[in-house]
Amino acid sequence: MATTNWVLEPSHSELQFKIKHLMISTVTGSFNKFSGSVTTEGDNLETANIKFSADVDSISTNNEQRDGHLKSSDFFDVAQYPAINFESTSLKKQSGDDYTVTGNLTMHGVTKEVSLNVEHGGVAKDPWGNVRTGFTVSGKINRKDFGLNWNAMTEAGGVLVSEDVKIEASVQFVQSA
Repeated sequence: MATTNWVLEPSHSELQFKIKHLMISTVTGSFNKFSGSVTTEGDNLETANIKFSADVDSISTNNEQRDGHLKSSDFFDVAQYPAINFESTSLKKQSGDDYTVTGNLTMHGVTKEVSLNVEHGGVAKDPWGNVRTGFTVSGKINRKDFGLNWNAMTEAGGVLVSEDVKIEASVQFVQSA
């Protein structure tokens, strides 16, 4: 069976995260520079090998001071760990267009296995003859599992930033020749 290669199309993709602040509201951030690829045997998604990388220096929460803090050694330490990487080990169909992707996520120098929910949006040909496919990815990780431990206590004894981080991505790939 022929191998099919797909390359991430960043202008039609987004990578966001959401985290609780003071445990009363949610802050949304994004990574503005990222890349990825998918390789399958023919059209069988369950054979997919998925690779994804995000440039941590491209983090944006629409607040320069907070972004600077996130890039510092208190959190991501961009100088030492400039990228977040993911490589799949399996993609299993759950039902219909729903899948679970499992793989190794490397962040802040720590690699852990994670599983994320994937919804396949389908395949379409654009007006220029390119074959495209899209996915929505969601899940949750604990930032402390990756050594992102900084926090501060509030007057009432609560924490400033939650440990759980929701991941949301909408990604489109173009089939390469």
